Amino acid sequence: MKRVLQVVVFLTAFYSTAQYSSSQIDSLVNDAITKLNVAGAAVAVVKDGKVIHSKGYGVKSFKTKEKVNEHTQFAIASNSKAFTTTALALLVEEGKITWTDKVVDHIPEFKMYNSYVTENFNIQDLLTHRSGLGLGIGDLMIFPDGTDFTIDDVISSFQHFKPISAFRTQFDYDNLLYLVAGELIARKSGMTWEEFIQTRIMNPIGMNTSSANQKGIKDKTNIASPHTTAYGDMQVISNFEDQMNGAAGGIYANVDDLAQWMLVHLNQGAYGEKLKDTLFTKESQNEMWMIHTTTRSRKNPRYNNHFSGYGLGWDLEDKKGNMVVSHTGGLPGMLSRTVLIPDLNLGIVVLTNTEPGGAGVFIGVSRTLVDNYLELDDFEWISKFEEYFKESGAENSAVVDAVWETVKSAKRNKINNEDYIGIYEDAWFGKVEVSLNNGKLWMKCYRSPKLNGAMSFYKSNTFAVKWEYQDMNADVFAMFSLDENGKAQGLKMKGISPDIDFSFDFQDLDLHRIETEEEY
Repeated sequence: MKRVLQVVVFLTAFYSTAQYSSSQIDSLVNDAITKLNVAGAAVAVVKDGKVIHSKGYGVKSFKTKEKVNEHTQFAIASNSKAFTTTALALLVEEGKITWTDKVVDHIPEFKMYNSYVTENFNIQDLLTHRSGLGLGIGDLMIFPDGTDFTIDDVISSFQHFKPISAFRTQFDYDNLLYLVAGELIARKSGMTWEEFIQTRIMNPIGMNTSSANQKGIKDKTNIASPHTTAYGDMQVISNFEDQMNGAAGGIYANVDDLAQWMLVHLNQGAYGEKLKDTLFTKESQNEMWMIHTTTRSRKNPRYNNHFSGYGLGWDLEDKKGNMVVSHTGGLPGMLSRTVLIPDLNLGIVVLTNTEPGGAGVFIGVSRTLVDNYLELDDFEWISKFEEYFKESGAENSAVVDAVWETVKSAKRNKINNEDYIGIYEDAWFGKVEVSLNNGKLWMKCYRSPKLNGAMSFYKSNTFAVKWEYQDMNADVFAMFSLDENGKAQGLKMKGISPDIDFSFDFQDLDLHRIETEEEY
């Protein structure tokens, strides 16, 4: 999520002396959720092969006031990606695939934006965000939830996208290709991605109450509800629906179970009594924790860091001479972070249920604890993020408010609604209809039912669209191109808020009129 990516790169500096006790972690987290206005959170820490902290904080729901505990289920979003790469590692070890197999050898209908990329695209390319396509491209097929796109639609969509960089030369985060990886797992294993994750990974290592998707949660009474404070007061929003498969971000888990997940990775795949059992080999872990795509290293004297990159489902960097393996996750109202430092035999996971403040909590808490183990001075991360969110929130609100103020004062005497009414179509997203609703222009996206909303004149041939969906701020500008008679022929869109999540990739749509008002 864009907020997650922004906050991850936000600050630098210096922290602490003695290792935090559980009571100090309690104080840290309670301070964080209070200052950053977050309903609930959960934190687990593993060190030297043991779970030394596992606890919930705050409430599952602002409405019910029920308390979070260590077994409360949160959507872990993109932290699910490491489960997908681990599943593929198991298939590699069984000889059913190799990491460098061509995707078309297993999914013949897979087609990229040109023949060379299609023919050479391998399994690792599905996982490493180096396809040449732009950030979050095609995510409108899954954001917001409730669309009717299928995995077949996803597989056939890539041929319609335009690359922004040469193949395997640039990092641009991609969710859809992980969905293809989930489909590949299903085809090679004979079971769904969810079944594979549950039976081959979660059950063996003791993740007994977590689930590969929301539908599979056994105890429905202990699920954290997502919240937002984007519009001022805290609001409970709806849980994000299960997608076509969960390979990009479908898992629901709790910190007690995720502690076992971290221990397996810190033990290089070993688990169980006296570590006699093996989930995956050291060779598989080396492959997952090898940089496959370099990312821009942000030199920070605080950490004396030198490199950063992406492995297979993991972010990789160095801090004070230690390799740091991590990932973040974000869905509406659900934000999380996992951090592993194998050199210190340390693992930390933070789950939260409120945005945008949850990003400050999961980064602030995890960085404070990491700094503590690295014997750095106190940088007061939580207070810094509190200040950051106040400033950035005010800046973003000012931009959005200015747009709607312009709408209120706009003169519409030269605008003829009939010039814009019609059906427009994009090659991968499908049809979008502009019609009249109670005398006002209205936009409806056929395949994404939550994207319906009133259109208000802004400037020239541009309208501002306020969606009925408001769990996240995804309102857009709709910009029409006209023919010589002033009739709309094409439609482009882009987010109004500078803080719009990258998964709302409206800018990637290329809509062309296929019907006029008289034709339908």
